Amino acid sequence: MNICVTGGAGYIGSFIVRRLCELEHRVTVVDDLSKGHMEAVDPRAHFIQADCGDKRAMAELLAGRRIEAVVHMAASSLVGESVTAPAKYYRNNLIASLSLLDAMAEAKVSRLVFSSSAAVYGEPERQPIAEDAATVPINPYGRTKLLFEQALPDFAAAYGLGAVCLRYFNVAGALPDGTLGEDHNPESHLIPLVFQAALGLRKSITIFGDDYPTPDGTCIRDYIHVLDLADAHVLAIEAAEAGQVAAFNLGNGDGFSVRQVIESAQRVVGRPIPTEIGPRRPGDPPVLVASSEKIASQLGWDPARGDIEMILDDAWAFHQSHPKGY
Repeated sequence: MNICVTGGAGYIGSFIVRRLCELEHRVTVVDDLSKGHMEAVDPRAHFIQADCGDKRAMAELLAGRRIEAVVHMAASSLVGESVTAPAKYYRNNLIASLSLLDAMAEAKVSRLVFSSSAAVYGEPERQPIAEDAATVPINPYGRTKLLFEQALPDFAAAYGLGAVCLRYFNVAGALPDGTLGEDHNPESHLIPLVFQAALGLRKSITIFGDDYPTPDGTCIRDYIHVLDLADAHVLAIEAAEAGQVAAFNLGNGDGFSVRQVIESAQRVVGRPIPTEIGPRRPGDPPVLVASSEKIASQLGWDPARGDIEMILDDAWAFHQSHPKGY
């Protein structure tokens, strides 16, 4: 199949591109490299540096390369930044994405897999979170993801689009050989920050709040290995059905606290990692854990790398070989 991956030079996108290439799909990566890394793009893919929100350019590209499905990863994704710079998030995550849908309709591309987020749920009342939970996002990042999801049924009705929205929880991990992994600037994710502290690249790792109503007082999150996530995208492409829109959570159904992650990381690196306690961050729920029963039962997704130490082992291999990123 001819597949276009927007944001395919980013952390998650690069793993999806690699998996699709392994399966011998013909992959076109569209990325403006504002956050992604050319070094992360699989050499088997065709790379185009472009803005996926440019409707005219994208319509020509999709038609010219005979694209049959789009995996839309390109987005701004820092929650804190979305609060201080909401215009950027509405422009990049909503307006540009709607332009991409316009281009897809013009080029008659009928399959879309959308990179959504657990942020669409806000602060849910029930754990684990199922797809029928209330969607009440508490920041512009989550709102832009939800607004785009809400536009999809109208495009499905008008143009026969088949779309699958994948709502990620905490994505982590790397290739076990350390050649491909997570590199953000600035870095805001717990596991890379922990390993930066382990490597002496930062003084310590800050635990934001140790007084939550959890067994050890720190927040609990659901971690999913990026390789399992990539497998889910392959299933979603195959499942996209003309005129239909579906949403699935992607998580392991298990939660690990901040302290548990740090303690496991210490076992992986074989030495203590300095920590300090900071104040709670506004809007951080005590627990966020996914129910992924729907995608397991409907698409047959079966994550194989849910063990936190396996996730950390793979991430550590990347950070050791790329201490300052790509």
